[in-house]
Amino acid sequence: MDDISPAARDVFARTWTDDRPWEFLSRLTALGDRMAGTDGDRRAGELVAEAFEDAGVRDVEYDPFEMACWTRGKTTLTVAAPDSRSFEAVALPYAPSADVSGPLVDVGYGTPDEIDETDVDGAIAVASTTTPAGGRFVHRMEKFGYALGAGAVGFLFVNHVPGQLPPTGALRYDEEAPAPAAGVSKETGVWLRDYAERGGEARLTIDAETTPGESRNVEGRVGPDTDRELVVCAHYDAHDIAEGALDNGCGIATVVTAARILAAMDLPLGVRVVGVGAEELGLTGAEHLVDRLDLDSVAAVVNVDGAGRFRDLVAMTHASESTAEVVSRVGDESNHPIRVEEEPHPFSDQWPFVRAGVPSVQLHSDSGERGRGWGHTHADTRDKVDERNIREHAMLTALVVRELASEAAAGTVSRLDDDELAAAFRHADFEVGMKAAGIWPTGWD
Repeated sequence: MDDISPAARDVFARTWTDDRPWEFLSRLTALGDRMAGTDGDRRAGELVAEAFEDAGVRDVEYDPFEMACWTRGKTTLTVAAPDSRSFEAVALPYAPSADVSGPLVDVGYGTPDEIDETDVDGAIAVASTTTPAGGRFVHRMEKFGYALGAGAVGFLFVNHVPGQLPPTGALRYDEEAPAPAAGVSKETGVWLRDYAERGGEARLTIDAETTPGESRNVEGRVGPDTDRELVVCAHYDAHDIAEGALDNGCGIATVVTAARILAAMDLPLGVRVVGVGAEELGLTGAEHLVDRLDLDSVAAVVNVDGAGRFRDLVAMTHASESTAEVVSRVGDESNHPIRVEEEPHPFSDQWPFVRAGVPSVQLHSDSGERGRGWGHTHADTRDKVDERNIREHAMLTALVVRELASEAAAGTVSRLDDDELAAAFRHADFEVGMKAAGIWPTGWD
């Protein structure tokens, strides 16, 4: 780190006390609803473009793309027996308008093994938002898809975090789901599981609409104009029931702050900085980005989804030894801990790049608790954020990007091998769940 220029060192120093990350996050979360395809989404993109330009990112522009816009209506959940009562429920994005009834069946965590052990045919499956310790985290889309494949007519997603917080989250990637599903609070889930044990019957009614819509990526550049480049991105959209401060207001604020540092650095490779749209509804902005870029010219991707939320940085390196080595070196040389997790997953904006063989790292942070915590609930609000984490993670992000650019310029960043990547996903026990969710690449069979 000794070769950082005086100008960059000055920007690093000023970052410790910079109030602009907090101001940007405040303006973003004050928008309220910034669900992809809405007016709030459009205004959020404008804030990102303005922040990029202020940070010294050049050639900032919008790149629109088509996406499936989902609009929430009314959701009703009632239990007809053994008691007659109603509960608060929040429809999960891409749930269709539907009215289904059936027995409540408790499938525990909602893992494939648990669903296989129960009879959910014609039933409304009740599954937790968390998963058992000791194994990988099983995503909502996997649980929903597997339950439907076993014959369930509806799905209820029970938050494991107390506080009357029904969770949300998309059921499919950029398309309407084949059956209704809703999130309910932990407290409601206790009742539903009790009723399931007593042969309870429930009715789930959802009013929603999926229509053609548009979102956009916000792009610019820092560093030199080179044939090869790095991509640094973070999504700026959020679910409509929350401010989206943690997910992913912190992430896009981290990228804006890191871009200011990178703009002052002497980089050996150009960096494309992207505020990505429509991540929450299917990684649609990232898919669009992959479709339009020449991936042979993309040396690596740094996806900032989850950084800035909590104290310590986590680097998910997605089966890339090259990015794992870079992140470990930055953590050691900066004397800041960065936990490296090599296991891949397909549930953030690095996935379309990883699937195409581009080495990637997702910068994340967590509270130490399993699951999303306040994310994807009404409680994902600005007061949960410690702005010091954003500033510090931005500095670490800039150092990771700089080091990765140096390695890429030297030709030492290896592409991902398709067979090895498929084997890594199989080793992590993803095949069944990804097939249930409809996202297992056909070329991997």
